[in-house]
Amino acid sequence: MTKKGKLFGIGVGPGDTELLTLKACKVLESVPVVFTPKSSKEKESIALSIVRPILDKREDSKKLMLVTPIFPMIEDKDELEKIWTSASEMIAQYLDSGRDVAFITLGDPSVFSTYSYLQKKLIDDYEIETIPGITSFTACAAARNKALVEQNQILTIVPKIDERLEQVLDYSDSIVLMKASRNTTDLEAKIEEKEGEKEIYSVQNCTRENEKIIEGFSDEKPYLTTSIIQFKKD
Repeated sequence: MTKKGKLFGIGVGPGDTELLTLKACKVLESVPVVFTPKSSKEKESIALSIVRPILDKREDSKKLMLVTPIFPMIEDKDELEKIWTSASEMIAQYLDSGRDVAFITLGDPSVFSTYSYLQKKLIDDYEIETIPGITSFTACAAARNKALVEQNQILTIVPKIDERLEQVLDYSDSIVLMKASRNTTDLEAKIEEKEGEKEIYSVQNCTRENEKIIEGFSDEKPYLTTSIIQFKKD
């Protein structure tokens, strides 16, 4: 019986290849199959662009198999479930053949990552190792040269604020708005209207060549945009 391969979930960080961990690089230098997800056929895989310099240095780069599943940005749970199932079955085929597989994902695999859904589907039947990566919001704080939280302060990380907005504002010292490109001007206005002194900044394409730090919320919001709100409380 062929020994099953191992799945590596690799966080590739916010954008700069030099921010990949040594462990991530070590796996990417040898694994025979790499899954490079992207949001549509027309777009390039941002995660692949980050690891490309590592893959291109491999002596066996021509034998390396790159698989590019499409994970569209939709909210239909039934359709998403079908997509996750299909991708996990595809990964399983390679693992069953005895080949190790790396699934690369932006930032960290445990923070709002598609990888987590595939991980749940495969973890009972296959050996899996998850390799953490630098998150976008810690990279943004580093770019700003400013701490996110200190001492006993509370940090709240949200992909999209809903009816829980007031609670988030009341109990958080710092708020990270992930996927800021999806946030509405109404939501931003509510945050700005909140009483008390606050500092707001946004970072586009953090750690990449076209990185841009903006005071306040960003009017133009490319996909890789993160906003950080820090309240000064008594």
